[in-house]
Amino acid sequence: MTAPESGTAVPPARPVRRHGPADPVKILMHRHRDLCERAVDPLEIAAGLEAHGVTDRAAARFRHRDVFSLAEELYARVPRADDPEHRTPEEPADAAEPDPEPEPPGPAPGARSRVARGAVQLLPGALGLATVAAHVAVLAPTPRALRAVDAAGLLLTVLALRLALRHGPLRLWRGPGSRTAATAAFWTVAYAVLGDWLLAQLLSGGPDVPGPLPRPAVATAVALACALAPAAGCAHWFARRARHRVAASRGLAELASRVRPLLIAATLLFLVAAAALATGAHLLLGRTGSPGGRCAIPAAAALAVLLFLARLLAVHGFPAAAAVGLGSAAALEAVALALVLAARFPRLAPLGRPVEVLVTVAGPAAVPAVACAAAALCLLVRGLRALTDACAHQPGPTDVGEAYRPR
Repeated sequence: MTAPESGTAVPPARPVRRHGPADPVKILMHRHRDLCERAVDPLEIAAGLEAHGVTDRAAARFRHRDVFSLAEELYARVPRADDPEHRTPEEPADAAEPDPEPEPPGPAPGARSRVARGAVQLLPGALGLATVAAHVAVLAPTPRALRAVDAAGLLLTVLALRLALRHGPLRLWRGPGSRTAATAAFWTVAYAVLGDWLLAQLLSGGPDVPGPLPRPAVATAVALACALAPAAGCAHWFARRARHRVAASRGLAELASRVRPLLIAATLLFLVAAAALATGAHLLLGRTGSPGGRCAIPAAAALAVLLFLARLLAVHGFPAAAAVGLGSAAALEAVALALVLAARFPRLAPLGRPVEVLVTVAGPAAVPAVACAAAALCLLVRGLRALTDACAHQPGPTDVGEAYRPR
């Protein structure tokens, strides 16, 4: 047995052990297999991955430049049950997909449904105007008859408003809104109708019990009811355009730059419509008076925009942000009333000075105008960040992106 030429024996080289799988995309394939199998296009997979926190930086660890590219590979690699290339051998393609029989031509159902939804959105405003007209046209204007007409009109308007919010672009696909958001929305609307009269009574030392009946802001209530139709139109326009931008974008940064101008345009368009409706309502119903003073129209427009942005955020999957915005406005209005009441106690008179100065300069409606405008601005800033995600623009309630949104 001969010795080796060198003095030391060379051990055989060991293969380098690789840490982790050779194909890192398989991790996502197994983790999100249900998402990939149920998706009808790569966009739904991208929305689900983004909802789970997968960003472009995270996609780089899977050797992809962005989430959209990663979603395209997952869509191509994961078989789906409705894909004819992945049917079982026992199920022939001809038997699985029989030739549909030609249907006789008929009227398009989509046009009828759009007309019906439009009529539903116009119904609250029409009932509000009809209630005012019936109040004026009562033959025997006794207090009991007037109260009966107003109560019936208010009930019908509320029912129509609930029906309109359950159908069309303002429907909450992701479940009902939280109780906090609903309570705050009710408070802001109630304050817009009765809060200005109550604040004026508190500043003058009232209200006296028994005293005069409340003086509601009828023009503001009618303007808010009529603003539901343009709110639905602007929400539909934004959602449709945003989905087109999502389909055409190749990255999250590009998507954000495309969606932000849409949100700003939809908000400005609705602001113009709400301001026009508020102006028209106050001119038409000027005889009823406006307890809010010179800021009644800006206050009504600011509240309409606040409700629009809150509903838009809730519809697209961010009800918590909507609740915070509405709750902030309601809290500011409640604080204003509380400060005026606290100023009646000894040594606490300075607490009510800011509210008194604001009301003296701009009228009682300046309080809801400032509160709703500030809250609406905050919701707009929040929407410019939240509504630029792909998972916020799904076409229906059964979308895969919603099933994979973190709760």
